[in-house]
Amino acid sequence: MGTLTELDLPALYCPLESAVHRRVRQVDARAVRWIRESGMCATEHEEAWVVATHSTDFFARFAPVADDDRLLATSLWVYWGFAFDDARCDNGPLSTRPAQFNALAGLVQRAAEAPTAAARGERFVPALQDIVSRFRALGSAAQVRRFTDAHRAWLSGVCWQIGNQAAGRMPDLDEYLAMRLLSSGGEPTFAMLELATGLEVPDAELRRPAVRALTEMAILVAALDNDRHSLRKELSRGHTDQNIYTVLMHQRDLTVQEAVDAATAVRDRVLTRFLRVHDRVRPRAGEALASYLQGLRHGIRGNAEWGLRVPRYLSLGHVPDPMDETPLEWAQAPADSTCAPLPDAPTCGWWWDDALL
Repeated sequence: MGTLTELDLPALYCPLESAVHRRVRQVDARAVRWIRESGMCATEHEEAWVVATHSTDFFARFAPVADDDRLLATSLWVYWGFAFDDARCDNGPLSTRPAQFNALAGLVQRAAEAPTAAARGERFVPALQDIVSRFRALGSAAQVRRFTDAHRAWLSGVCWQIGNQAAGRMPDLDEYLAMRLLSSGGEPTFAMLELATGLEVPDAELRRPAVRALTEMAILVAALDNDRHSLRKELSRGHTDQNIYTVLMHQRDLTVQEAVDAATAVRDRVLTRFLRVHDRVRPRAGEALASYLQGLRHGIRGNAEWGLRVPRYLSLGHVPDPMDETPLEWAQAPADSTCAPLPDAPTCGWWWDDALL
């Protein structure tokens, strides 16, 4: 795929405001205690890497105005999601066994939906049920249902990804983007914005094509940023499975550096479109929808800031390093600001429909 020394990762373009919850450290101390008491980590080594995701720092950037209990509950799911992904999805024993993973996904999803569902020996189930019970105490039935529906969407995307891995099949760009919208976990992450703020967006507003397009674009930008964040680590470990770079290399016969440049252009074109649609929708939004749209903005920026510093992506050794506090540098202009749909990606083409504006 290439070597670390050959690779030039350009600075990220992200002209969005930065924000973080003022009590992130106090809330994270509570989250770390919960992790150690939850039983979801099998070993101290696994626990160390889960804690090193700094998931409260992550979601504190999505929801800087949440109260402490709401930030705690939503951050716990992010911690849980990373732990589950590492142990059961990404490179765990089920990562190439779709039939077994599908059965597990069904068990886990039912646990999210039903507080009385049996754990059946799966260590991640009781922890997830505790988190969702907190959501039920904090949010409305509609908000919790939106989260569980988004949770199902995420698991469906992981099933899709694992099926490809098991078959040794590399998707083309269109399929990959459709899959990544689900498998990245962006759906449940952004669904938690309402639970974090306590503001409920009317269903008719969330279902508006423009709002749905903005949600999907925010998810994809963050997902492609995460592909970028993890690229060096994947190269160092010889992981050459599905990501935006391997997809582009396979489909367009590119070198890894050419794929980096092409992927940056894809990501920046989507972000440019997000900004344009957002600026047309936001002025007409009510309080709850405006809060949600601001959360999308915070999420794109916060995910980028967190991903550029977190040991999950930067640490190449056996033990996670501390959080990197080096000042970040940002690109001053997009690599591609073309006002036209992405080539070879009809699954995303409707984001450029003029009717959204």
